[in-house]
Amino acid sequence: MPFEDLLSVLGEEVNDADEGSLHVPLPGSSQLTSPPAPETFLLYSTPIPSQNLGFIDPKATSLDITLADRDFTIYQSPTVLGSTRVGGTTGAVLWQVAPLFAEWLSSPTNPLFTSGILTPSSTVLELGCGVSPLNALAVAPRISQYVLSDQNYVQKLVARNLSANALPARRPRSEAGSESTRTESIQFRPLDWERHQVTPSLAAPASSFDAVLATDCVYNYALVEPFVQTCADVCALRRAAADGNGAGEGPCLCVVAQQLRSDDVFRSWLDAFMTRFRVWRVRGDSLGGLGRDGFAVHVGALRDDQ
Repeated sequence: MPFEDLLSVLGEEVNDADEGSLHVPLPGSSQLTSPPAPETFLLYSTPIPSQNLGFIDPKATSLDITLADRDFTIYQSPTVLGSTRVGGTTGAVLWQVAPLFAEWLSSPTNPLFTSGILTPSSTVLELGCGVSPLNALAVAPRISQYVLSDQNYVQKLVARNLSANALPARRPRSEAGSESTRTESIQFRPLDWERHQVTPSLAAPASSFDAVLATDCVYNYALVEPFVQTCADVCALRRAAADGNGAGEGPCLCVVAQQLRSDDVFRSWLDAFMTRFRVWRVRGDSLGGLGRDGFAVHVGALRDDQ
């Protein structure tokens, strides 16, 4: 099973934000786990490099990024970032975690692909993409559909960045020589965590997602509850689809990458996230450039009672 295969690159299951794992069997195993040190303590016990809020260069109107041996140009808006727009402006520029996470996703040995969680027929949703389609550009060549989502104010820059960095076309069966660029497998769909309801139309033409990805979406207390609720609502689409047609698809997994800042905000997020999800942290030796102090990637599987 894909999820059991993924467990081999995950750390111990985390059952409490301050107390780490409980002494319980892992799925499919009769062996008991040894309780590790508390999760928040493990992540914050070593000095974390100061990186301010986490922007790469908030004053630049464009950034050149190299990803998987390919050069990309990402346009951003310092003007919007510095505005007083209601609802936030931090999605107007690129964050440091974005290219690191995209590089990890693009790796041929990325465990989401090697475990079979993601396949050529998969549909993926990204929450809070901001202006950056880097994750979509990293993943789209290997799946069926990638949906970028965020508030409406970033949509024009997302479209510009997709156009400026268009992927080579998949060759149609009837047009093997086509050299057009491919954009149809990546869409942007507005999704405000506090205003919009998650419905199956978000995944159309599919009825649910195989994975939901998020990078640096929680950096203050106000974002915790709406973000976690949206994650749970998206993952619940898979369960509803399976109940409706009897399909035996695996769960939709939630993969959250973040730069570590305030331990209190992190603990607040983890407490809320574990209320809805079973949670594991991806081992640092499996994360490439993300596997250093100051960053973490967690994987959540919706609890049976949600």
